[in-house]
Amino acid sequence: MENTIVLTGGGTAGHVTLNINLKNELSKHFSKIVYIGSKNGIEHELVKKNTNYTYHSITTVKLERKKIFKNLSIPFKLKKGINEAKEVLKQYKPAIVFSKGGYVGLPVVIAAKKLKIPVVCHESDITMGLANKLAKKYATTICCNFEKTAKTGGQKCVYTGMPLKQVLLSKTEIKNNLNIKTTKPILLVTGGSLGAQAINNFIFKNIDELTKKYFVIHIVGKHNKNNNISNKDYMQIEFTNKMWQIMKISDYALSRAGANTIIELLSNNILTIFVPLPKGASRGDQIENAKYLEKNNFSTTILQENLTFENLQKSLNFLENNSDLIKKSIKNANFEDGTQKIINIILKEKST
Repeated sequence: MENTIVLTGGGTAGHVTLNINLKNELSKHFSKIVYIGSKNGIEHELVKKNTNYTYHSITTVKLERKKIFKNLSIPFKLKKGINEAKEVLKQYKPAIVFSKGGYVGLPVVIAAKKLKIPVVCHESDITMGLANKLAKKYATTICCNFEKTAKTGGQKCVYTGMPLKQVLLSKTEIKNNLNIKTTKPILLVTGGSLGAQAINNFIFKNIDELTKKYFVIHIVGKHNKNNNISNKDYMQIEFTNKMWQIMKISDYALSRAGANTIIELLSNNILTIFVPLPKGASRGDQIENAKYLEKNNFSTTILQENLTFENLQKSLNFLENNSDLIKKSIKNANFEDGTQKIINIILKEKST
């Protein structure tokens, strides 16, 4: 049987990007890479577009925090997903399973443990998500984005950071490729892979004021474009696979506080205002992430309910006036490429 690794994770682009960023290094050590994801999730599209991984879909189920009755079906769907994952794992007999986390990966992790296949997981957030809390029981190692998570997460947790893309193009080349002609500082606005309606609406309303000082690149999310805006210093993009190029030319960012986006922005030395997803719409992980970053002088935060143009101006001025301190803090934190650390752990834990 081939030397195979199974990857899993999905639900948002953040749960897939890490697995995609590992592809070059993984292909040096494994003759076959198989991806197990959901049937209709974003991971299927991203994996197909960016890799040559073999893709299999299984039944997945997500905890709906506001829909109690819908959660009653979780045990049945989870069991079905585990059985489907077992069939895929039996077919390929992988040396190891690597899970990026999230509800998509949980049935695969449990199935792997039942088949005595070693499992390595990755946790992006400051505080561990529910899926990885459950998966921790079945995993040999949990790789962590942040040192704090590794220190407080227990014996299985190891600090690795996350794999980062390397962009070899110069800023001038990137601007030419994107047809951006400006001398203004560039403000990147992103709500993550799915967009963020509250942020989008705020930018649509205030774009004329914002572009008096900034060139704004706005990642709006699929099907969220506003075609009524015409402004030479404003670029709308639904979804892009050139985010790393865009980050390399950005001076400032207004962003959700998803963990992968955080590392990508800070590793590019971008002065960032985080607008975390409100707790009612999530478990509160983005608020925890943003608080930690602000406390350590990496960025500043505006809660969604406080997102006004006046507060945005104050925050942008704060970043500009304190840019030296913030960039020094980011440099000292050493948000380095975690690719090799993760690969080494995978190779160490895999069965021979």
